[in-house]
Amino acid sequence: MSTVTRASLAEHIYTEVGLSRSESVALLEAVLETMSAALESGESVKISGFGTFMVRRKGQRSGRNPKTGVEIPILPRSVISFRPSHILRGAVNGASE
Repeated sequence: MSTVTRASLAEHIYTEVGLSRSESVALLEAVLETMSAALESGESVKISGFGTFMVRRKGQRSGRNPKTGVEIPILPRSVISFRPSHILRGAVNGASE
């Protein structure tokens, strides 16, 4: 099993779309920057047939240090979650459309 990296995505854009390597890297960086900016501003990013990235707020809660058992507060924070589309979910599970 291999990991999909920025370099492998840029190479795939280069071979499939026909842009130069530098244009492929620039296109990929522009897409990732646009997605990052949208998530930073609290917007959701929906990619049809793939899924939705969304920002969720988690409130303050109490946690426990597993080593010492001391209770500590966990501060509020934002987290990014991903919800796959039914098409992606089916493909991962081996179902055909």
